[in-house]
Amino acid sequence: MLTLFAMPKPFEGHIGIIQRNAVTSWTRISPRPEIILFGDEAGTAEIAREFGMRHVADVKRNDKGTPYLNDLFEKAQSLASHPTVCYVNADIILFDDFAAAAAAVAAGRPAYLMAGRRWDIDITASLDFGAENWAEKLRSDVRMRGKRRSVSWIDYFVFSRGMYREMPPLLLGRVWWDNWLVWQARALGAPVVDSSPRVLAVHQNHGYAHPGGFFGIWKSEEGQWNERLVDGGKNARTLRDANYKLGRFGIRPNVEASVERWWKSLGKRARKNKAASQTRAASTEADSAGTAPKSD
Repeated sequence: MLTLFAMPKPFEGHIGIIQRNAVTSWTRISPRPEIILFGDEAGTAEIAREFGMRHVADVKRNDKGTPYLNDLFEKAQSLASHPTVCYVNADIILFDDFAAAAAAVAAGRPAYLMAGRRWDIDITASLDFGAENWAEKLRSDVRMRGKRRSVSWIDYFVFSRGMYREMPPLLLGRVWWDNWLVWQARALGAPVVDSSPRVLAVHQNHGYAHPGGFFGIWKSEEGQWNERLVDGGKNARTLRDANYKLGRFGIRPNVEASVERWWKSLGKRARKNKAASQTRAASTEADSAGTAPKSD
């Protein structure tokens, strides 16, 4: 069985609509997971009560009110009733394939991390979860007009309860924290499984409240705080660094990522050699010019 936990933004306006869509989808997963909502943002307690979820209001925050990832994960792991735990962003819609993938990865493994790429799509209204084929219609819609994001965009993390105990005070919702989770799993020697081929995770597009928008987060004081905690990005990884992939025939080594890394290293080496060759050529030309006899 599975415990999902999330920390929603206020359930207001468009964000409120898409978060309700996401949370409702989690309750439709079979078998239904345990769900814990954290935070005291507007509407969170009411949503938890409406859907029969656990609610924990208290999460440690900085002076700007941004929650600390380590406190959130510590509380979630201590409260989780199941050995498989998942943090998911509160705007992500999930389906039954998610629970099946989590069970496959967890089977017989004492420690693990499962994560995957997301699909972006514009959704502006409440979904009709009462419709018998709501999931099939949405999946078809995503295939038609959705956009799959790259290996750096990770919005769910399924892991063995207790794996993330020693964590730096990264700030949730800012940069680097998600990539640190992948790095830490690899550093602990736990298998990291890219479940993108088997799990459709739907991200509902939205605006960003940060004054500089999404990219302004990188240059913000909080973004710089997180960057320092991951040693300037040295302690951060993407799904390209997953050593396994969950596909049609189960879990296998992530050969594609290995080949991609090898190919990129060849390109990097070629560029380096070309630059060195150009430097040598320029130096030789300069030496020749300096020793050439002067014309009368």
